[in-house]
Amino acid sequence: MPIVERKQRTLRKSVSISGIGVFTGQETTLTFHPSLADQGIVFQRTDLLNAPKIIASLDSVYSTPRCTIIGNKKASIQMVEHLLASLRAHEIDNVFIQVSGPEVPILDGSSKDFSQLIEETGIIELSEEKKIFSLQSPIFWSNEQVQIIAIPANEYRLSYTLHYPHCLGIGTQFHTFVLSQEEFVKEIASCRTFSIYEEVVPMMEKGFIKRGGLENAILVKENKVINPEGLRYPNEMARHKILDLIGDLSLIPISFLAHIIAIRSGHTSNNFFAKLLYNQIKMENF
Repeated sequence: MPIVERKQRTLRKSVSISGIGVFTGQETTLTFHPSLADQGIVFQRTDLLNAPKIIASLDSVYSTPRCTIIGNKKASIQMVEHLLASLRAHEIDNVFIQVSGPEVPILDGSSKDFSQLIEETGIIELSEEKKIFSLQSPIFWSNEQVQIIAIPANEYRLSYTLHYPHCLGIGTQFHTFVLSQEEFVKEIASCRTFSIYEEVVPMMEKGFIKRGGLENAILVKENKVINPEGLRYPNEMARHKILDLIGDLSLIPISFLAHIIAIRSGHTSNNFFAKLLYNQIKMENF
C-alpha cells in the first residue's frame, strides 16, 4: 500500500537560467513556471514550430549517448539528467519548463546552479497529496561488469561503486547517502561530470562535443586531474554518478523508497533498470 508522505510541490514563481549546451554548443534559456498538481514535469521546445511539449517520463526516453535524451515524434531535448536530479532532490513534482533549444545547459557540469535556483525561487506545497510506494522484494539487473540492485528499505538510499582500472586518476571510488534536499545540496549537487582527456578529445575533433572544457567538467589526463582547482571531493566522480542515477531514476512516474546499489552503471543501464524497477513496484502495489 502507498505511504502518503507529503503534499505535492511546485515552484513559488517563474524563473529563468541560461547557458551553453556541451554537445550542441548552443546557448539555451530555461524558463521554469509553477504548475498545478498531477501535471508532472513537462518541457516545451519554444524554438520549434508549434512549440511541442515533452513529458519527463520513462516512456519519453529517446536515447542515452553519454547523457539522457527524452523526446517524442515532434521534438527532443538532451542532457536532462542534472536538472532532473535537482528537481527530484528538492521534491518538485510539478513544473512547466520552456526550453529555447535542444539541450539543457551544462553550466559547471553539476546540479549546483539548478539547486541554487530552486532554493532562491522558493517552493510551495499544493493541497493534493504525493504517494510514495515501498519496494517489497529485491530485484537486480546485470550486464557483464555492470550491476544494479534494489532492495527494500524505509528510505531512499543510493550507493555507487565506480571502477576505472585503466585510469589511475579515477581508480575505484565509492559513495552512499540517503536522498534528501539538505543532503543532496551538501554531498551531491556540486559534483561535476568527468572525462578522460585521451578519450574525449577524439569526440571533440569529430564534433560530437562542441563546448566541453575545464569550466564544465573534470578532465583526467595522463592519470592526473588537470583542473586547476582540483576535485571538490576525493570521490567526486562516484558522487556525480549518483547524481546521474537520481536524475535517470526520477523518470519513473511514481515515487518510491528503496536502497539502490549500482556498480559501474551509466545512463543506458540506469534506464534499463528504471523500467524493471517501475514494473516491479507496479506489480507489488497496484
